[in-house]
Amino acid sequence: MLITLNSKLQILPDEQTRELLLDTMRVYKEACNYVSRYIFITQNTRLRDLQNALYYELRERFAIRSQMAISVLRTVRAKYVSLDTNHHPWKQIFFNKPQLDLVWNRDYSFLDDVVSINTLQGRKKLSFIYTNYALKGKYGTASLIYRHKKFYFYIPVTFEIPDVKEKDIINVVGVDRGIRFIATTYDTKGKTTFYSGARVNARRAHFDNIREELYRKRTASSRKRLKAIGQREHRWLQDVNHCISKALSESQPKGTLFVIEDLAGIKRSKLHIRDKNNNCCTWAYFDLEQKLIYKASLRGQMVIKVDPAYTSQTCPLCGRRAKANRIRSKHIFRCVSCRYKSNDDRVAAINLYNKGIQYLVRSEDSIPFFGGA
Repeated sequence: MLITLNSKLQILPDEQTRELLLDTMRVYKEACNYVSRYIFITQNTRLRDLQNALYYELRERFAIRSQMAISVLRTVRAKYVSLDTNHHPWKQIFFNKPQLDLVWNRDYSFLDDVVSINTLQGRKKLSFIYTNYALKGKYGTASLIYRHKKFYFYIPVTFEIPDVKEKDIINVVGVDRGIRFIATTYDTKGKTTFYSGARVNARRAHFDNIREELYRKRTASSRKRLKAIGQREHRWLQDVNHCISKALSESQPKGTLFVIEDLAGIKRSKLHIRDKNNNCCTWAYFDLEQKLIYKASLRGQMVIKVDPAYTSQTCPLCGRRAKANRIRSKHIFRCVSCRYKSNDDRVAAINLYNKGIQYLVRSEDSIPFFGGA
C-alpha cells in the first residue's frame, strides 16, 4: 500500500540568503500571475501549448532558469485544472503570497544535513530542522512557504507500507461520528468510548459570532479580519482532528479494524445544534476520516467504510428497525420491540461494529462474534 505524507522542515538561512529566497519567491509569484492572466484570457490549459507560448518569454522577462519556468507553468495550470474539475465558475486566479515550487533532484536535494535549493542565483545549501517528522521514500514537488517571518519547506513523501490482511484482524472498532460526541467507539471487548464535542461546538459558535459581527461592519479591515479568523479556525480544526484520530489509533492494538460510515461527498456536515444567536456550527467529518485512515495504516490497522443507513434506528439486540426507536432530542435509543435502551450514538457505534464483524465473516468465513450490546 502506497501512502503519501508531508514532511515539514524549517529552513534556517543567513540574512543574505534570506533576502535571496524572498526575491526568488517574489519573482516566482509574479511569473505565476503572468501565466495566470494568459490562461484566463485564452482558456487554454494544455501544458504543451503553454510551453510553446510562454516558456521563452518567462525565461527572458523574469530571468528564471528553465526548470523554474516549467514549474511556474505546472503550478498555474494545476490551479485552473482544479477549478474546472470541481465545476467552479471560470475566473482569474491570483497568487498573492510569496511561494516557490521545487522539483526533486532538479530544484532541491539533500546533502548530508543540509538541503540544496535552486534560487535565482543558483543552488544554495541551507541548514534545516524537522518540525514534524522525517520520512524516507519517493520525494515529490516541494513547496517553500514564508510565514511569520520563517521559511517552511513542505515535501510530499510517498512510501510503501505492508497491507493489513483480514486474517490479521484481532480487534474490531465501530466509530460513529456525530455532533454531541465527535466520535463514539465500541470495540471487541464491549468497551464504549465517547469523545465529547461540547468544547468544540462552543468554540465553533464563538467563531461564528465573531464572523457575524465582522460581516455587519462591511469595512476593509473587517474583511481582512474575516480571512484571518477563517485561517485560525481551519488550523484549530486540523489540530483537533489530528488529536482525535491519533487517540483513536493509539488506543487500539495492531490488527484493529475501524468501521466508519461512508459519508462520500460530505466534507462539512451541518450540525443540528445552534448557539443562542442561532448560528449553525459545522464539522469536517471527511478531514477526520482521512487522518484516521493514514494514522491507522501506519500502525498496522485497517479502516473500512460501510453503508450508514439506519445505524441509529436499528436495535443491535433484536434487529428491529424503526424510526421510533431513536428519540433524537434526548439522545436516547429505546427499541419498540425488545425495549433495549442505550445512548443513540453508542447504538450506532455497535451497529457499525456488527457490520465490521459481518465484513470479516464474508472475507474469512471463520470470525466469531465478539462482545455484546
